[in-house]
Order: sequence, then structure tokens, then C-alpha cells
Amino acid sequence: MTVEEIKAAVDAGNRVHWVNSGYMVTRDGLGQYLITFTRNGSAIGLTSLDGTRLNGKPDEFFIEESAEVCHAVF
Repeated sequence: MTVEEIKAAVDAGNRVHWVNSGYMVTRDGLGQYLITFTRNGSAIGLTSLDGTRLNGKPDEFFIEESAEVCHAVF
């Protein structure tokens, strides 16, 4: 995912994760996009300070599928 895709997904209310579901991309009250470790609240910026480099590989970010969308096939 690109920075723009990640931000748009977060703004649309989707749960965006980095690497695994323990890391979630959030937007704080100042409008900053953060990668937050959900177990302890530790966070880093989504991008470098100048906004030019994503803190993670683009293919490591994903949108969580809603439980309503997931269907088990037996």
C-alpha cells in the first residue's frame, strides 16, 4: 500500500495494520498518522519526519477484513 492509500483507508474508518494485527495505523488528535503497537501503545510515525519515506515496506501494510466479510468454507 502507498502512503496515500494507507491514509485514505484509515480516514475511511478501516483498520490498517503493519506486518501483523498487533501493529495498527492510527491517526491522533493532531492529524498525525502513527504505527501503534496495540499491546503497549508505543508508536512511531507512519513516515519519516519529512514525510518522504514510509516506515515499513509498502507490501507489509494491509487492511483488516471485517468479520462480516470473512466466511468460512467447510
